[in-house]
Amino acid sequence: MKIKTAEFVISNSDVTKCPEGDKPEYAFIGRSNVGKSSLINMLTGRNGLAKTSATPGKTLLINHFIVNNEWYIVDLPGYGYASRGKETREQIAKMIKSYIMRREQMVNLFVLVDSRHKPQKIDLEFITWLGENGVPFSIVFTKLDKLGNMAGLRNVEEYKQALLDQWEELPPVFMTSSADGRGREELLDYIEQINATLTK
Repeated sequence: MKIKTAEFVISNSDVTKCPEGDKPEYAFIGRSNVGKSSLINMLTGRNGLAKTSATPGKTLLINHFIVNNEWYIVDLPGYGYASRGKETREQIAKMIKSYIMRREQMVNLFVLVDSRHKPQKIDLEFITWLGENGVPFSIVFTKLDKLGNMAGLRNVEEYKQALLDQWEELPPVFMTSSADGRGREELLDYIEQINATLTK
């Protein structure tokens, strides 16, 4: 898939105010500081489209970006940022849950996982919740350039094994690096495949 255009459309905290129409939406979510904004910029080839920050937890709203005027990338707030107050964390959890469960246009949720870490309880619990609620999702491992190749792949395998303790089979898994562009074509091809099934 070629990305010809990618533009910011709207930010909001209320799922009912998301863009109207039936264009498919691909949402991106993960723990704070997982590299979500960098991945979105890498996918679209537009540096600065999604605002990146060294401070975790900067995305506090649901952000829509229209791609090729055909489909949306949706940047969701990160979960599990401990430095936020309890009330703010609960508000964000409610916003995320509301979007995931109520937004009919969302055709796939990309769950981002930092490949530098061993399996994290918060990620595993979130993925289990998605499975229990029948949410279509894929797992995207980020920052594969940060570790030696074998170390990153070992962590990925550990995650897969931890998931297979509860799952009979895994959803699609992608390996990415925003720094070197790894995984870009695979992710865009996957989105293109889903879009093709929607137009039949």
